[in-house]
Amino acid sequence: MSSIRYPEDSDLRRLLRFSSEDSLIWLGEHRMVLLHAGALAELRKELIESVGMEQARRILTRMGFASGLRDAELARKVRGAGDLVDAFVVGPQLHMLEGSVQVEPVRLEVNRGSKQFYGEFLWHHSWEAEAHVQTFGEVDHPVCWMQIGYASGYTTAFMGEFILFKEMECSATGAPHCRIIGRPVDEWPDADALRTYFEADSIVGRLLELHEEMEAMRRSIACRNKSPSLIGNCATFLHAYDLAVKAAPTSVTVLLLGETGVGKERFARALHDLSPRHTAPFVAVNCAALPDELIESELFGVERGAFTGAHASRAGKFERADGGTLFLDELGELPLSAQAKLLRVLQEGEIERLGDERSRKVNVRLVAATNVNLQEAVAAGRFRRDLFYRLNVYPITIPPLRERVADIPPLVEAMVARFCTLHDKRVAGVTDKAMRALKSHSWPGNVRELENVIERGVILAPHNGWIEVEHLFVGAVPQESAHASLGEDGLVASKPAAAGAPADTDLPDAVLDSGMSLDSLENELLQRAVQRANGNLSAAARLLGLTRPQLNYRLKKNT
Repeated sequence: MSSIRYPEDSDLRRLLRFSSEDSLIWLGEHRMVLLHAGALAELRKELIESVGMEQARRILTRMGFASGLRDAELARKVRGAGDLVDAFVVGPQLHMLEGSVQVEPVRLEVNRGSKQFYGEFLWHHSWEAEAHVQTFGEVDHPVCWMQIGYASGYTTAFMGEFILFKEMECSATGAPHCRIIGRPVDEWPDADALRTYFEADSIVGRLLELHEEMEAMRRSIACRNKSPSLIGNCATFLHAYDLAVKAAPTSVTVLLLGETGVGKERFARALHDLSPRHTAPFVAVNCAALPDELIESELFGVERGAFTGAHASRAGKFERADGGTLFLDELGELPLSAQAKLLRVLQEGEIERLGDERSRKVNVRLVAATNVNLQEAVAAGRFRRDLFYRLNVYPITIPPLRERVADIPPLVEAMVARFCTLHDKRVAGVTDKAMRALKSHSWPGNVRELENVIERGVILAPHNGWIEVEHLFVGAVPQESAHASLGEDGLVASKPAAAGAPADTDLPDAVLDSGMSLDSLENELLQRAVQRANGNLSAAARLLGLTRPQLNYRLKKNT
């Protein structure tokens, strides 16, 4: 028998939550799915029969590896500040809690500082071995591929280097149990052969690459070199993009409509990039950011001496954009005097600098944008009717983000990659719960607001860790619905998930009924606050309504 003893797993049971209200299961911040083992066995069988034993092994090993990586993040969160062995065995304990296998530790040597690792475990009741024997009978080789992938992925993330587990015995071969050993990959004499199961599958990978190439060709034909700065596949977004693509080769004046932050300037740049003018300048002007007295000089230029302070002649934005595209954002904020000159430019194709009597020909493609209802502005006398009709030749309405929720995941993925590069930081991605919160948010600031939220998340998330809900919505974390968790007896017991949620049971009565002592309750509450604050004692003290010294005193008293 092993001398290693698992610590109490109540901290892990609390991570597994069942929400009957919205039909979701959570393990920490990651969404889980409760599946029949028979369904998984059928999937396993289909894989083996369709792509062969070796390819199925690669796919299932990599699937388990990805699962192990995620659970390693939970280990760091839940027990990262405690004993190293207690922190490591979160993996085996979660593997058991998730119903994969019963894990019996035999030998464990772990030293993060020197990167030394040796782990030996026995597996009992492996679902994967049972499924294989039921389908194919006893075999002469180990078959717990997904579980080996899990153990390797978990330990690799925990240690920060590739630790490879190998199944030395397997119950599918008639052995009484499965036995696995893990150590750094270079310590295995057959490392090169084993490493292939954790790499992208050569055959399936090539098929996937071919599929992606065909999809890219199809998209290029349908979208005609879609701009990489525009991301989205929702019907309303694709309709707006298709209108932009059709307008790009022409010189038609385009009016971009939509709420603030939807990406009007990105559409304008895409129009320019897809047009024959793409090698000429693209000049963007925010009309709302210019004082009324400077708008005309900024747009049309100024001659020396035209007004006090005009010490030199200067070209305006129209001249600087000659041959290219001029983007006028917030066009509805232009004063009426500037609107009259803009109308003349659109009709005659020439401008006059302020203080100059000469006309100058300009060849500019105008793209205008506004979030103002121009028809209402015309009716109110704030916008020229003739200019509105001149601009409204080719309107494109860009949908708000709340109407294209399905585009949020690819947008988030691209933004995370961009901000990781910008801030020289690596994060694993966005947790399932955080992604769900992003999808349920109303996004009054649209894509611009999403960018700000994702940048904050990248900055606040731990290095190599996951972006969680609290990293995104600082000070306004969405409340969870009521959920249920696993009790010590393995039964699901309902309880409120968040402060302020309605509870069926009075809290004091629940504590008394549990038989928990007052000291135990206080200690549990203190530890939970420290965990929720990610080890920040000042933040934990604020959660409890205590000062930092008061929290320190209580923590020392309970140790």
